[in-house]
Amino acid sequence: MMKKFEFTYEELAETRELLRKITELIGDTLKDDDIHKIYNHIVESIDHGEVERDVFGLNPVLSGLQTAYIVADEIGLGRDAVIAILLNPSVEGGFYSIDDVRADFGDSVAVILHGLLRIHNLYKKNPVIESENFRNLLLSFAEDMRVILIMIAARVNEMRQIRDTAQAELRHKVAEEAAYLYAPLAHKLGLYKLKQELEDLSLKYMEPEAYYMIKERLNATKQSRDAYITRFIKPIEERLTEAELKFHIKGRTKSIHSIWQKMKKQKCGFEGIYDLFAIRIILESPVEREKMLCWQTYSIITDMYQPNPKRLRDWLSVPKSNGYESLHTTVLGPEHKWVEVQIRTERMDEIAERGVAAHWRYKGIKGETGLDEWLSNIRSILEAGDDLQVMDQFKMDLYEDEVFVFTPRGDLYKFPKGATVLDFAYHIHSNIGNRCTGARINDRVVTFREELKSGDQVEIITSNSQKPKRDWLNIVKTSRAKSKIRLALKETQIKEGLFAKEMLERKFKNRKIEMEESVMAHVVKKLGFKEVSDFYKQIADGVLDVNTVIDTYVETKNPTVSVEVRSAEAFKLENQPSLLPREGDDVLVIDRNLKGIDYQLARCCNPIYGDNVFGFVTISGGIKIHRCDCPNAPELRKRFGYRIVKAKWSGKGSSTYDITLRVIGNDDIGIVNNLTSIISKDEKLVLRNINIDSHDGLFRGNLTVMLDDTSRLETLIKKLRTVKGVKAVERV
Repeated sequence: MMKKFEFTYEELAETRELLRKITELIGDTLKDDDIHKIYNHIVESIDHGEVERDVFGLNPVLSGLQTAYIVADEIGLGRDAVIAILLNPSVEGGFYSIDDVRADFGDSVAVILHGLLRIHNLYKKNPVIESENFRNLLLSFAEDMRVILIMIAARVNEMRQIRDTAQAELRHKVAEEAAYLYAPLAHKLGLYKLKQELEDLSLKYMEPEAYYMIKERLNATKQSRDAYITRFIKPIEERLTEAELKFHIKGRTKSIHSIWQKMKKQKCGFEGIYDLFAIRIILESPVEREKMLCWQTYSIITDMYQPNPKRLRDWLSVPKSNGYESLHTTVLGPEHKWVEVQIRTERMDEIAERGVAAHWRYKGIKGETGLDEWLSNIRSILEAGDDLQVMDQFKMDLYEDEVFVFTPRGDLYKFPKGATVLDFAYHIHSNIGNRCTGARINDRVVTFREELKSGDQVEIITSNSQKPKRDWLNIVKTSRAKSKIRLALKETQIKEGLFAKEMLERKFKNRKIEMEESVMAHVVKKLGFKEVSDFYKQIADGVLDVNTVIDTYVETKNPTVSVEVRSAEAFKLENQPSLLPREGDDVLVIDRNLKGIDYQLARCCNPIYGDNVFGFVTISGGIKIHRCDCPNAPELRKRFGYRIVKAKWSGKGSSTYDITLRVIGNDDIGIVNNLTSIISKDEKLVLRNINIDSHDGLFRGNLTVMLDDTSRLETLIKKLRTVKGVKAVERV
């Protein structure tokens, strides 16, 4: 039979006292049957064996009440937060569902518990907590900021209760988390009192020798320190009273943790720390006169004691991001000792002591800096009345443009929203990214295109046969991954180029042909390549046949020369379009079978043999031949119809013409080489010029070729359109 959980006499007495105090604090926010329901739930949990002491031997019911009291008394939260704390052990243990909570206690309590449960599951991933990323992940994961406040309060209570535990190693771990995670969170949220307690207790458990050394020194100097504070304060009180200001003054000793940090920073002993204490002057003032009265007080004090201008801190004009408002100065007091003076109003002091959480109301915010922006404007949402009761609903969506992802070891990385598994792989290491085939996210296998989500635990799957591809650049989101992919592609191209060159040299050797670099350079150009690297890449990819290269090499090195004797009159520059007809050339019949008339082919439409054409008589008397579909034809017919003459081709000569084709397509690897290889394989086509412009994954280019008639032009266009990735080919 399972032994029933039992309270000690002391625990039972403390439980009753805490229930009384909590009820006094939040009683007017509780519903009629709340206490009864919670009591029954706790009794049933104990009866069913669901309640057990934790690893430190602490009573979870009592711990919940202690945490609830901190939340209600020191932070100022109400009913929903307190109930969520008391129900949380049952929800985390799986004995009480979120839906049951919603039915019994309402949506607000359910939302808080859902956030606590998410963070409980987050901790199961063994996160490395010593990082800003994990703090940000907690804030974004919590859904409701009351979840973070409850976690801070729970850690403060735990640190208080584990003072005498025998589990020193586990206590050290709890203290580390308090120092690295919860104290900074408390500071960020303006909970200075709880932050100081967390820091001091962490130092006590992690570095007990330093803690007790400073504590003993402070106790030893307390009497003289108190006497000095009295001497320092007395004249200030007199002057402020004369000015008819309402105020009270506190003397505050620096925290043990703060003194220890100063000793380490200044590399000195306890005696080297001069500003061990600060004087706080708290004014009674209406909101509209706060700044004026604070500066008036500053003026009075600096008239009495010499200020250090380098130590003036004005958080009145521009409050801290967490809502902190105060005026700090350091003055030279009696006996030439420096004393820090803090000047603030009662409202400011309440925020400084208890944190802005005491005033929170529901106010949704978004964005990376949403928390700081909201906290810096905290004054705009303060309301008159009992501020302890104004906060019971607060939701926020922080860091919506970022995701935080775990490695299997618990390391945490931040990525922009939309980042993929491939981004994660390249963030870990270039070789991991280059060989990435997918990932296992939360024990689910996904592709490397999968988008990351906050809280994911990602394990990369790799394969030695995997290689980076150009389309990966469209998958990744981070510039880091893009640059690594580009570098890998470049390295791959170099390796493949060396492999292709070796293979080509071996083929040449097998055919007993000696390769000459100068001839090979001509071959590369003849095959339509501007870059040698592209030439070798096409060989490596199998796009360009090695035998074709060798045949072209032989033809280039040993051309078949046929010499034709002709007069200088018949000579014309190679690759220039024929402007005048000559014997054997294409012949144009102009008007009524008139031949031998001087004409030129218009450059606006570049007509070639086979095009439907017409003639236009120019001012000089010559004739320009235009295509009938020339873009200028309609205007010429409209304005100068009387100068239009008929024209048509007659016969077929040896003339060749420059034709420009506009090609549009996807910017895929090797597409340009595929286009130029089609032209180079046709011995009757000559590539004169190529101009390519790539943008946003598309390329637009102009190819200028020399050919002899429209039929060959149409054949070429059809071939180019068959190339994979080509979207359009048109004559310019």
